[in-house]
Amino acid sequence: MLIGYTRPYYEDPNCDSQVKYLAEWPCQKVLQEEHSSAKRRTELDNMIAQLCHGDKIIVTKLFILADSTRHLVELLEAIEAKGAFIHSLKEGIDTSDAGGYRFTDIVKHLVDFQSDVISEKTRSGVHEAKQKGIAPGRPRKPDENVKKAIRMYQSKQYSLKEIKEETGISKSTLYRYLES
Repeated sequence: MLIGYTRPYYEDPNCDSQVKYLAEWPCQKVLQEEHSSAKRRTELDNMIAQLCHGDKIIVTKLFILADSTRHLVELLEAIEAKGAFIHSLKEGIDTSDAGGYRFTDIVKHLVDFQSDVISEKTRSGVHEAKQKGIAPGRPRKPDENVKKAIRMYQSKQYSLKEIKEETGISKSTLYRYLES
């Protein structure tokens, strides 16, 4: 079965262009999300749950289907586990085409690559900052405020809210200093 899937996005808020594009394909069903939210994708969840062996999901663009590369990997694995396929028209990707490298493997490698690049840039940035004498992380609270907060807490005359308002020291920060 060919199943079209659409969801609203900035350039196509009512899915009109997606539906028009999918009309060129002999889809037995066209499912449409009511909103673009990544959190509540009920049509997508139901479609994945009801997929049968040999079904093919057709989308106009990959980002209609997935919200991130990790989400795409999860969806591809779920679809593959059901023996189903995806076909993204704009990108020309059809996972039912057995020739060549599996698309799922390519996406997994891209996710790993993306993660490695981000990690390396973060490590490099932290190292550069340390070389320049910049301490990474959240700035420490001035010692006077911490001492004042501890004195106020130990006097038992102030609530945690009053201590925070007076010193700017949060409850968790205060407790962390009290433990050390």
